[in-house]
Amino acid sequence: MMKIEIFDSVKKEKVLFEPIKNDEVRIYVCGPTVYDDSHLGHARSAIAFDLLHRVLKANGYKVIMTKNFTDIDDKIIKKMHETKRSLEDITTLYINAYKADMETLNILPNSLEPKATQNLQIMIEMIEDLMSKDIAYKISDGVYFDVSKDEEYGSLSKRASDENSIARVEANTEKRNPSDFALWKFEKAEDVAYESPFGKGRPGWHIECSAMINKHLAYKDEPFQIDIHGGGADLLFPHHENEAAQTRCSTKSHLAKYWMHNGFVTIDGEKMSKSLGNSFFLKDILKSYSGEVVRFYLLTAQYRANFNFNEEDLISSKKRLDKLYRVKKRVYGGGKSAVNKEFKESLLTALNDDLNSAKAMATIDEYINKANETLDKEPKNKAFKKELVATLEFIDEVIGIGGSDAYSYFQFGISEDDISKIEKLIEKRTEAKKEKDFETADKVRDELTTLGISVMDTPNGVVWEKL
Repeated sequence: MMKIEIFDSVKKEKVLFEPIKNDEVRIYVCGPTVYDDSHLGHARSAIAFDLLHRVLKANGYKVIMTKNFTDIDDKIIKKMHETKRSLEDITTLYINAYKADMETLNILPNSLEPKATQNLQIMIEMIEDLMSKDIAYKISDGVYFDVSKDEEYGSLSKRASDENSIARVEANTEKRNPSDFALWKFEKAEDVAYESPFGKGRPGWHIECSAMINKHLAYKDEPFQIDIHGGGADLLFPHHENEAAQTRCSTKSHLAKYWMHNGFVTIDGEKMSKSLGNSFFLKDILKSYSGEVVRFYLLTAQYRANFNFNEEDLISSKKRLDKLYRVKKRVYGGGKSAVNKEFKESLLTALNDDLNSAKAMATIDEYINKANETLDKEPKNKAFKKELVATLEFIDEVIGIGGSDAYSYFQFGISEDDISKIEKLIEKRTEAKKEKDFETADKVRDELTTLGISVMDTPNGVVWEKL
């Protein structure tokens, strides 16, 4: 296996990746709170950790990728009141929408996808354990974690409190420390609540991840429960800090050997956030651009860098991806041999350096340019064409781009009615050619050209694309 380096958010430096077990990597990525549609921030995180998943697989590791769904939360309850719909209706709707978006972005399936509401008992058990050790305590509005009982609290983020948050929220004088956080929130009017030994209510946000990792993913005989914990940079504090504290105090083991965080997405210089009202919903961008183009664009910057979205750069990325598909068209329907060794090594060297996708994409651009030059000089070089087909498949396997049909890719944005009309005209042209009615065949081709459609006869039949 090649050497892999990743940036550890705790050590604040690149470190050599060494899994807890020889050939297996266990990863947990904080998933969405399912009360609304996915935005570009969700896409950025999903693509970043999907790339990690793919790179580890390409290096020979077995990957157990886990992403949770937070399906009980203040925002979900607010949505219930606004829409008069049940919690299950709302969360099912947005979980399905999220999964559909992830499929469009070519995100590999997760090994596990635990939901908070299906894991309440293990959260209750962890809270009971912390209460029995006097690390958690009960007050009038819930059960809280006593941060002063954890000597390592703050070691993850190098912060011991969220002073801004404490200043904004009226101080709860019952709490032992201002930074103590809720493990269980007792029932309020018009709330969603579940039975527990310490009172009817619902879990706090942080406890779900600690409990679900401990139950579904953790090594029980190791100092670290999992290899990598990931998420957006905004989760480092307080969410991941609190997760780490809960796990240390309950299990006496560390939550993760490595912590990885992706950068923010900004639009026109402003950080994306619901409060600013400038969240860019993924469903809106997917009306005009394919998921593959969005994926390519978001991979043009290394995952830790903050990403400033603008349409001009998105269009530039599409042109780069178009070039890949144009070279793929030049070897359409051909067989394959083995991946180009030099290219494979260059691509993996870039990606094994803390997922340097910017360098990896530049490596792909260079390879595509050279491939076009070779095809121009040696159009009948069958050995090269077969190697090119295999190498394009390898790019799809590791980067997640270039796997679509070379002609279907250029059909994006055409309505089903127009596709039906185009295919009927192509059928008419094919029949005319069979009957040697070349005048009609040429007229149909002219009609297709007027519609902005180019057709090409290949050994595998007629293929077409939008001009």
